Amino acid sequence: MALKRAFDEIMGKGHAARAELAALGTWLTDTPENELRRRQQSAEATFRQLGITFAVYGDESASERIIPFDIVPRIFLKREWDRLSEGLIQRVLALNAFLDDIYGERKILRDGILPPDLIFGNPQFRPEIAGMRPPHGIWAHICGIDLVRTGPDEFFVLEDNARTPSGVSYMLENREAMIRLCPELFRSFRVAAVDSYPDKLLETMRSVAPSSAGANPVCVVLTPGHFNSAYYEHSFLADSMGVELVEAADLIVDDDIVWMRTIAGLVRVDVIYRRIDDDYIDPLVFRADSMLGVPGLIAAYAAGNVALINAPGNGIADDKAIYSYMPEIVRYYSGSDARLPNVETWRCREPQALQYVLDNLADVVVKLVDGSGGYGMLVGPTATKAEIESFRAALIAEPHRYIAQPTLALSTVPTLVEEGIAPRHVDFRPFVLTGRDRVQVVPGGLTRVALKKGSLVVNSSQGGGTKDSIVLLDDGMTE
Repeated sequence: MALKRAFDEIMGKGHAARAELAALGTWLTDTPENELRRRQQSAEATFRQLGITFAVYGDESASERIIPFDIVPRIFLKREWDRLSEGLIQRVLALNAFLDDIYGERKILRDGILPPDLIFGNPQFRPEIAGMRPPHGIWAHICGIDLVRTGPDEFFVLEDNARTPSGVSYMLENREAMIRLCPELFRSFRVAAVDSYPDKLLETMRSVAPSSAGANPVCVVLTPGHFNSAYYEHSFLADSMGVELVEAADLIVDDDIVWMRTIAGLVRVDVIYRRIDDDYIDPLVFRADSMLGVPGLIAAYAAGNVALINAPGNGIADDKAIYSYMPEIVRYYSGSDARLPNVETWRCREPQALQYVLDNLADVVVKLVDGSGGYGMLVGPTATKAEIESFRAALIAEPHRYIAQPTLALSTVPTLVEEGIAPRHVDFRPFVLTGRDRVQVVPGGLTRVALKKGSLVVNSSQGGGTKDSIVLLDDGMTE
């Protein structure tokens, strides 16, 4: 199946930039290619010096890889962003209500909106924390909602990330690089700033501190350590917020209270932004062999003495089978239809859907319900016959582990590649912060770009890169 021609976010369907983005089109035309390459190489050299790297587990040669950076930014018009923000806030509020419900009264199950086995048979559902409630009832304080675009006004949610969404450090470093290397663009457009994200994150953390914390709650970032692929981001955010970056050995729990070891003695901790998965966070509750967790942490959380950001148990909201029910979930908790629609999804656990997918494997994308990073998926139109037949066998053997979606013509953005400026497919991860009193959508996000011609896989582990994501404060030029 040949994909229809993709919508280009800068050039539209023609050969000239969209009217509102004419200044970017002029910049691309007037800036020599060798100058664009020089600037791009300068940005990547800076990222390497700063240690902004990621690891591909199982590939030692990639242990110090940087994510390629593209010098051509992606731009959202103000009207586009306003619409996206409304949909993102609605979705995140529904996700929080869903998590609060399934670990509490489970009304959505009693009302027959979801099949109970989709929850109770899901490995991401944590029965150990059922009945617990985080301080102020907020579960997903930081969400990364992955979006794709197929046309001028066609945005779809691809997946939800409510556990430990990563990538915000790239959003911030990409913007800093663009301001330094391409200041003329920021004179041509009025651009919403993203550099206040650490302040907004700290404000969010403080707002959900337990009531016992008082006026100045102590906040920390908990990392599994410097071998983790996202360690730079952990360190970057702790430093930017002015809080301590800690590992498990730095924390102890006594009488259901969390304490941090310091040279001045023990300091009580009120809020923990944890970048450790549920399985490893407390060996007394989850994996007993974990050396990364803090014994007794869940007991302190259950007692209401510490806030964990994000809350344990959130992984159920990331599951792609749950994702397929998000239109119903949003409608159930908000009382209205989702402003941001899902991509059409076939649940292979359902016999009729499974048969359709098996009959159309060459035309669809198949994903593991708990997969991530671009692994465990089949992109039918670009797959070999052997890959298709391998997936066919896997689907027949364990259909409940998979969902399938149509192969979308993802939007493109001009990108500096080996042969020059050429369109490449992109997706987008905006970040949404939910505090005690408000929900904030950061005016920017992580744009990932598939650098290989024709590829729809944008993940860094699969050769993707990143771009700066610019949100305009108005829909016109400043000059």
